Amino acid sequence: MSVRNASATAAGDNIDFTPATLHRNSPFYVAGHTGLVGSAIWRRLESEGFTNLIGRTSAELDLKDRGTVFEFIAETKPRYVVLAAAKVGGILANKSYPVDFLSDNLQIQVNVLDAARVHGVERLLFLGSSCIYPKFAEQPIKEEQLLTGHLESTNDAYAIAKIAGIVQVQAVRRQYGLPWISAMPTNLYGPGDNFSPEGSHVLPALIRRYNEALQNNRGTVTNWGTGSPKREFLHVDDMAAACLHLLENYDGPDQVNVGAGTDVTIKELAEIVARAVGYDGAVRWDTSKPDGTPQKLLDVSKLAGAGWRAQIGLDEGIATTVQWFRSHTKEARGLI
Repeated sequence: MSVRNASATAAGDNIDFTPATLHRNSPFYVAGHTGLVGSAIWRRLESEGFTNLIGRTSAELDLKDRGTVFEFIAETKPRYVVLAAAKVGGILANKSYPVDFLSDNLQIQVNVLDAARVHGVERLLFLGSSCIYPKFAEQPIKEEQLLTGHLESTNDAYAIAKIAGIVQVQAVRRQYGLPWISAMPTNLYGPGDNFSPEGSHVLPALIRRYNEALQNNRGTVTNWGTGSPKREFLHVDDMAAACLHLLENYDGPDQVNVGAGTDVTIKELAEIVARAVGYDGAVRWDTSKPDGTPQKLLDVSKLAGAGWRAQIGLDEGIATTVQWFRSHTKEARGLI
């Protein structure tokens, strides 16, 4: 790889770099390696033969502590980095704690990205979220719709933090010539998800709710909203596979959407979860609770053009996630 100096062109796409197979024995730091996405990426890298993986829990390394982050990167000298560390949560958590979601994520991102740049990390993948796009974006959502409209108000603070991360990656490409990239996943689910009543996203919340109803012989389950919004879901193991594929096959300044390319209504999702759990009771919808964005389906043509498509179907993925949840209730996040 040839790295340009600070006079690099503003276009950000003339970097003298060709994506290629990553060296399996080079130091590879996965920030957030115990979270839903980070743990899946760690598993994928291990299965692909990476032998020098670096990870630290939040108790071992506070990514909001700038000095500590710089010391850590200087000491471990990673060649590759995936920034999957973030404060995340569902509608209720985002609506209740917008300052936390904005401040914590900005600090984490700026510290890791700045330290990685100063210490010459060759290849970095920043992970964002599909909530960066306007609430009423044209469906399916193309990458170029970023910053073309108002955000969903229930998670705008988190979205702004993630948009800032995308812009910082683009700025690093322009100013320093490092071939860093960004990926924006759709709604993710799978082993290691957060199943807490207060902080979970819709799919793990439904799994927990229906499973509890089955265990406690409840005749009725009440879900939030109207059930009409449409959402896209991607198994986290597919997301991990896509991340490695992008690192080895894609380079460009624009973020890449990562999704399944299809969506379902929340009502349809609840029905799939009920079947997977084995619950056959009544379902009610609390329409006093917010629905959020009416539809959020990503256009994944850029990802397909890079040679990758999702492999795990929604019914299969939910069924295996229910199995994982039932066998890990004592250690599942949000339930201990």
